Amino acid sequence: MLGTLCTLITALTCVSGVTVVTQKPPVVTLRKGEMVTMDCNLGTVTNSAARWYKQVPGGVPQYVLTWYHAWTKPEDIEYGSGFSSPKFTSNHQSKSDYRLIINNVDESDSEVYYCSTWDSSAKEWVSQ
Repeated sequence: MLGTLCTLITALTCVSGVTVVTQKPPVVTLRKGEMVTMDCNLGTVTNSAARWYKQVPGGVPQYVLTWYHAWTKPEDIEYGSGFSSPKFTSNHQSKSDYRLIINNVDESDSEVYYCSTWDSSAKEWVSQ
């Protein structure tokens, strides 16, 4: 059985007191070759992209991808070094609800994932 994929449960209120970013599910256990999805709600932020990161516990976060609701095709996704489609992709359900999709998971995917967004009213990145 494949290890556990985790998303950080994020509940960070910015200085402005308005933005709360949340992720679910908190933990996913899968078998090799399956597909996993992780959802991120950007709260009151509706005009910013969602950035996804992968982090080995105790390690430096690795930038996976950025997806913005106004983009119209998967080719618009911006990827970090070492990440690409069709393994990693994203979509959105609304201007503040985003989804990370990992296809054909394997042991190297078994890490912590979290999303981040720019809050223009607070002028800072919001994540855990």
